[in-house]
Amino acid sequence: MTIPGYDPDDLERELELELSEGDLNSYLSPDERARYDDGESIVELLSAAEISEILDLYADEA
Repeated sequence: MTIPGYDPDDLERELELELSEGDLNSYLSPDERARYDDGESIVELLSAAEISEILDLYADEA
């Protein structure tokens, strides 16, 4: 999923920093989790709405 105005590599790093294993499993289906474990980008697996939700949730904690 391409998000205008954001570098996919930066998004990938930020999401991986913010999401624990439990969080990751709550956002990804078992099939998506297997694809992520096989090297697919989390940015490609999550929707724009999910990415925004995750980044907004953790921005409030900063």
